[in-house]
Order: sequence, then structure tokens, then C-alpha cells
Amino acid sequence: MLHSLRALLATLLATLRTRGELLQVELEEERLRVAGIALFAIAGAIFLLLGVMLLSFFLVLLFWDSNRVLMAGLLAFVYLAIGAACALAARRRSRVKSKLFAASLAELGADGERLGD
Repeated sequence: MLHSLRALLATLLATLRTRGELLQVELEEERLRVAGIALFAIAGAIFLLLGVMLLSFFLVLLFWDSNRVLMAGLLAFVYLAIGAACALAARRRSRVKSKLFAASLAELGADGERLGD
């Protein structure tokens, strides 16, 4: 009887260890995914900002003699509209639930069903 109890406890500990390792792997994958996204987002934002600034400067210079104030105002309006659209998109995306730990929770649920049999 004591041997069976020890074997059951060893199996339970091995299962918990495996599930813990799965959680650790999922956390590491999520961390790497977020770091990669952040790196590309920052680099993209920097180069887009440089391009927008140079394009704005070009357009103001192009219309310098006729409508420079109008061009500056139109560019400001466009930038504000794009910024508002990005803020709304970020807000919408932040409301979507993450799938973090989905595999671990599924495995724990399967373990519970197997133990219930």
C-alpha cells in the first residue's frame, strides 16, 4: 500500500514538473515574441517618423511661395487623424484576450479528466 502511494506521489510530482516546464516554455516564447515585435515596431516607428518629417519639409518647401500655411495645417490635420486612428486600433487590440497559458491549461484539464477516470 505504501509503495503504491509513493508511486502515485512520484507520478503526481512528475506531472506537475512537466506542466511547470510547459508554463516556463510558454512564458519564454511569449517574452521572445513580444521583444521581437517591440524591436521591429520601434525601428519602424523611427524610420517612419524620419520619412514623414522629410516629406512634410518637402511639401512645405514646395508650397512655400503660395500656400505654406495651408500646407502646414493640412499636414497637421493628417497627422492628428492618423494618430487618432492608431490610438483607436491600439485600444481595440488591447481588449482582445491573450492566449497565454492556453496549452498549459488544456493539459491540466486533460490531466484532471484522466485522474477522474
